[in-house]
Amino acid sequence: MPTRLSILIAEDSAADRMLLSTIVNREGHRVLTASNGLEAFTLFLQERPQLVLMDALMPVMDGFEAARRIKDASGDALVPIIFLTSLTESEALVRCLEVGDDFLAKPYNRVILEAKIRAMDRLRRLHDTVLRQRDLIAKHNEHLLTEQRVAKAVFDKVAHSGCLNAPNIRYLQSPFALFNGDLLLAAFKPSGGMHVLLGDFTGHGLPAAIGAMPLAEVFYGMTAKGFSMAEILREMNAKLKRILPVGVFCCATLFNLSFQRRVVEVWNGGLPDGYLYRSATAERIPLVSRHLPLGVLESSAFNDAIEVYPLDVGDRLFLFSDGVLETCDASGQLFGEQRLQAVFDAGHAPEQLFDELQRALAAFRGEAQDDVSMLEVGLIEEGRLSRPPLAFSDSGQSSPLDWSASFEFRAETLKRFNPLPFLLQLLLEVQGLRSQGGALYTVLAELYSNALEHGVLGLDSSLKRDASGFASYYRERGQRLQSLEEGFVRFHLQVVPEAGGGRLCVRVEDSGGGFDLASVLDASCATERLSGRGLRLIRQLTDQCQWAADGRGASVEFCWKAQA
Repeated sequence: MPTRLSILIAEDSAADRMLLSTIVNREGHRVLTASNGLEAFTLFLQERPQLVLMDALMPVMDGFEAARRIKDASGDALVPIIFLTSLTESEALVRCLEVGDDFLAKPYNRVILEAKIRAMDRLRRLHDTVLRQRDLIAKHNEHLLTEQRVAKAVFDKVAHSGCLNAPNIRYLQSPFALFNGDLLLAAFKPSGGMHVLLGDFTGHGLPAAIGAMPLAEVFYGMTAKGFSMAEILREMNAKLKRILPVGVFCCATLFNLSFQRRVVEVWNGGLPDGYLYRSATAERIPLVSRHLPLGVLESSAFNDAIEVYPLDVGDRLFLFSDGVLETCDASGQLFGEQRLQAVFDAGHAPEQLFDELQRALAAFRGEAQDDVSMLEVGLIEEGRLSRPPLAFSDSGQSSPLDWSASFEFRAETLKRFNPLPFLLQLLLEVQGLRSQGGALYTVLAELYSNALEHGVLGLDSSLKRDASGFASYYRERGQRLQSLEEGFVRFHLQVVPEAGGGRLCVRVEDSGGGFDLASVLDASCATERLSGRGLRLIRQLTDQCQWAADGRGASVEFCWKAQA
């Protein structure tokens, strides 16, 4: 059944108005009539008809001006205007189509008029449909943007909840979309060191960022509990392999920076080469990708092998996502590795390198084809760092105050298991020890390292006399540990309540052949060496320490005062 329309007829001839009204009424439409343009416009504002039949030439206000005002008053809505004209000049007819939507020449033909009314009604209804769909799309888009803004706020809080504001870190992140497929994480370890990760998920935007939340959760949670870099890598890989669809993975570089021991451990899986820049000599050591990205391999095939480098104060680590190298200029040329190397080779002062790299990217006037991330992390004096206190989920009021425990970790366990997070979580149940969590973990790590490496594995720390010897030491450590068939490391822990506080006694024993205690302690005083730093740390951080005469064990104590 035809749609009943409200139609305004503007015609100065009474006879023509009557004729048109009769034709329109017979089609079942409601008719409004006006004798000039001003009257037509006034009536339109009052009645809002759905279609207008407008005489071009009328007194008071002609049809062209009236049509213009009606179109302006209609806004987004389409009110079709069919001009009624006896004009035959091409210019006049063109003007009818420019101001209105169609024209009908006099004398009027009923069949043609009815056909034009139906055609204009179809056009009007189509336009209304488009407007409704536009509004619906706008509503859905606003809803989507609101959800993305909320998700991004949560994402940013998780991704940036670490220590990216530390004084030794500088970074650049330029997202190609609302979400950044590049992920930059940094967190202090309980020992006071720092884990830093730069990741680059396949693609960009929300699909690329979807794996960032679980990755960040593993990174921050395991770092805070004192897990090793290898254990964190394995857990991140397993989680991403489990949850990400096929073809989505995360290229990443993770490193473990120790300010006390002045060492960095590096694992690179799929990112462009990073660089260790030695400030004293301007030597540049590539941090090459030697592994597949996270989330590609099954746990049984994953390789967590790391490279270890000694550091000096002022040395810097540089990491880049592939978006840096793939930035294009107006002609489509890539920024590329050669331009990156040219900045390093230009002889800039070490503290200016990061700024110069940024300037080189900006001067290239490139348009990023991917998320762009660049990171510099330097080794600084530990006193310049401001670490947040360890966070705990309980008040500690129900902590155990008088207990002892002993643990023996044997060869097969030593190969695969890191006991330090387990021991640390046990000890941090004691409220009085929580304020010393960093020192406690550092001392446990040094005692365990000495017992395992020098006791059970029989490694000579003098191998670490220089950078090359340092690398050889850790290669030998890995080989001996994998071939280990017997041996043990024992921890004896005792918490003793005392008036006004308490005391923790830790005794560590190993199955090794012992060492010459006097010579080792003398060697540890040579601060310029890469070995012996651990023993100095133990003496600095404990209330009391002593070594077994046969060099096969050590005992330390931590004391605390009761909180008021």
